[in-house]
Amino acid sequence: MNITSQIKQPIFNEMELFEKKFHESMSSKVALLNRITYYIVNRKGKQMRPMFVFLTAKMVSGGVVNERTYRGASVIELIHTATLVHDDVVDDSNRRRGFFSINALWKNKIAVLVGDYLLSKGLLLSIDNGDFDLLRIISVAVREMSEGELLQIEKARRLDITEAVYYEIIRQKTATLIAACCALGAKSVIEDEIQVENMRKFGELIGMAFQIKDDLFDYTDEAIGKPTGIDIKEQKMTLPLIHVLNNCTSKEKSWLINSIKNHNKDKKRVKEVIAFVKNNNGLAYAEQKMVEFQQEALRLLDHYPNSEFKEALILMVNYVIERKK
Repeated sequence: MNITSQIKQPIFNEMELFEKKFHESMSSKVALLNRITYYIVNRKGKQMRPMFVFLTAKMVSGGVVNERTYRGASVIELIHTATLVHDDVVDDSNRRRGFFSINALWKNKIAVLVGDYLLSKGLLLSIDNGDFDLLRIISVAVREMSEGELLQIEKARRLDITEAVYYEIIRQKTATLIAACCALGAKSVIEDEIQVENMRKFGELIGMAFQIKDDLFDYTDEAIGKPTGIDIKEQKMTLPLIHVLNNCTSKEKSWLINSIKNHNKDKKRVKEVIAFVKNNNGLAYAEQKMVEFQQEALRLLDHYPNSEFKEALILMVNYVIERKK
């Protein structure tokens, strides 16, 4: 049994029912929209986000989920899908998880409108059922994701990112949505704000580790769905590079910045940058930081009684930093 199946095991029935409810939550009277959403549903990823919602809910409640939990998971997935559709337009990307992206098949105009439609469906699912507490959690995540993307764009122009700014970017861009999943799972079944905040923090820490792992993939040659050096080509400042930039001589720093700004399409130069980052402890440092976030997340689970849901969450946290793609 692969690791994803093991994690899903304690929430297998919930995930089956969720798939059905999620598909229903996308339905429309417009045939074109239904064709596109059908395409999206059938090319889904690992569904980590709904898994976080259900596992968290079951762990804090001793195995209970309710309709609010299902709605919360659907809203998160609708909004996450909307952001992916919009991201592909922004990045002018033609592929998503190995398949054609929506904008590649149906053009940008339709992709933007589909993203807007999914976003509004998510918001209405909460409003129509009076889940205003859950809607608040999700809305904060959407706002932060937009801010994180814009902060990254602003900083990429100047290549002057400090480690603290990098953490803020990835906290907003990636970690905030996983934090929302965990807070939402807890909030759907219990009223205890301290536990909800504890779970939000847990999700945020995993999200940080998850993004650093993604950044490390840019320096590996394994087939992971994105070519090596793509972040450098796109002038994205990631932790291995930031650490090396802040710890090398001014001459080396000038060479690095010049390489990223003016020679990022030159394959040979990109390879040299990757080698320089590797040889100057960039990867080792980023890996160490990733493990620190992971360990801090695991400590937040310590005071919950042992259960299959807690075990699955621990598996998930370990999977985040051990995954190969």
